[in-house]
Amino acid sequence: MSDRYESLRLRNQLCFPVYLCAKEIVNRYAKPLGELDLSYTQYVIMMFLWENGETTAKHISDALLLDQSTLTPLLRKLEAKGYIARERCTDDERCVRITLTEAGRKLEERALSVPEQMRCCIGIEREEAEALLAVIMKIIKNIRSEQENGSDQSN
Repeated sequence: MSDRYESLRLRNQLCFPVYLCAKEIVNRYAKPLGELDLSYTQYVIMMFLWENGETTAKHISDALLLDQSTLTPLLRKLEAKGYIARERCTDDERCVRITLTEAGRKLEERALSVPEQMRCCIGIEREEAEALLAVIMKIIKNIRSEQENGSDQSN
């Protein structure tokens, strides 16, 4: 007997296990990031800054898909911790330049152990992780492409 609603069963959803997986992984970051006094989102911002150096808040927002209303308090907290400096651009007052402080650069050294700790707790081989990352990045690219082309009908 065919189940007309089979497509609505949780066992047939991609989104639900992806959501659960992401939630569990982010929860596992709590301990190592707690030792660095960072939230997961602050850690992502710091990784972006370690990789890219001086940038603008808008560039961070665009790259990490964070709304300005979400990003601004995170940057304030990172500045209060002494990891970054924020400064208005002289040519455009709406622009905020973000730079790493010496403490922010030193934090990168302390954060080196985090990726390995996460690899150990996730329990998959490097090749599996690379394959999973490739599939996830393909999905993200496809979704963004669809949205940019106006095919996304959700509002």
